Amino acid sequence: MTDIPAQRARHLSAIRWWLVSVAVLIAIMVLVGGATRLTESGLSIVEWKPVTGTLPPLNHAQWIQAFEAYKTIPQYRELNVGMSLDEFKTIFWWEWSHRLLGRVIGVAYLLPFLWFLWHGALRADLKRRLWLIFGLGALQGAVGWWMVASGLSQRVEVSQYRLATHLVLALLIFGSIVWALRRLTGRPLVVASYRLKITGAAVVVLTFVQLYLGALVAGLRAGKVYNTWPDIDGALIPSAARLFFEEPWWRNLFDNALMVQFAHRMTAYALLALALLHAFDAVRSRAGTAAVNGALWLAAAITLQATLGILTLLYQVPIALALVHQAGAIAVLTLAILQAERLAAPQPAVDGVGARLAAAG
Repeated sequence: MTDIPAQRARHLSAIRWWLVSVAVLIAIMVLVGGATRLTESGLSIVEWKPVTGTLPPLNHAQWIQAFEAYKTIPQYRELNVGMSLDEFKTIFWWEWSHRLLGRVIGVAYLLPFLWFLWHGALRADLKRRLWLIFGLGALQGAVGWWMVASGLSQRVEVSQYRLATHLVLALLIFGSIVWALRRLTGRPLVVASYRLKITGAAVVVLTFVQLYLGALVAGLRAGKVYNTWPDIDGALIPSAARLFFEEPWWRNLFDNALMVQFAHRMTAYALLALALLHAFDAVRSRAGTAAVNGALWLAAAITLQATLGILTLLYQVPIALALVHQAGAIAVLTLAILQAERLAAPQPAVDGVGARLAAAG
């Protein structure tokens, strides 16, 4: 006779490891994507072949064909004319690795998901969440090509709007998996004050805003200009004429490198202040060991991330430091989501592991 509780426990453990693995793969893919951007490699593959594109060029003739296709786009003609085949191979491998990771993540998510569905291992609420994550993943593939396509005809780089959308969607998927994982841990929820819950959720929202602004900075190469701190463009607050010279005014928020970098800095200050306020409230209100520790770790991570951001700017975005800064952003997002979820109201009339499983569906 089948031991139902033991089987459920095994399924739950397998689901956790599966989601952890997918989250790790997404984090790696975000970092590879960052390196692809920093090395100007993202336009080296000018076609989208979801299946046949899995294989790289396998002989000299295929490499020449891929190189000739790259020569047809503005980036080669305006930035890389005269590039050797070996130099092209370097940028090709970055972009190919990034796309391959996307395919690996798709397979690593879909096949176990189907297996869990087949064996009835997923409760209804969790099943809906995982289908939604799958849909976002499928959308991400299309958004990735939409981003690349923006740089194939009239630009020498991809649109910063599309780059920011691509990154934020990847981290939204990552965050959704982290949230689902937290709901599967079986750890008790923390009853917190209304203010503490609000500031915890606000840190998550502001973190996503900051991630979007960081992607705009990368898309505009705005980190390679105004490389001073705490002043920017010769002042703590640049003149309005320098911040708002584009028409209509809102375009400055996306197209003006000075405004985008300034907004990124100001949002970092606001995020740090909010995290410190949240930590202060958690300690003062004695919200519980888990909530206090989570708030303190979050504040420490944001402080470190702000320091990394300053160093990355001052040293004009060296690749290694920029990638550490990007990894720090992923860590901050993870801690912020864990803290916000931890402070959610507990399920009434249910306690312990049962509450977490009920919440997970």
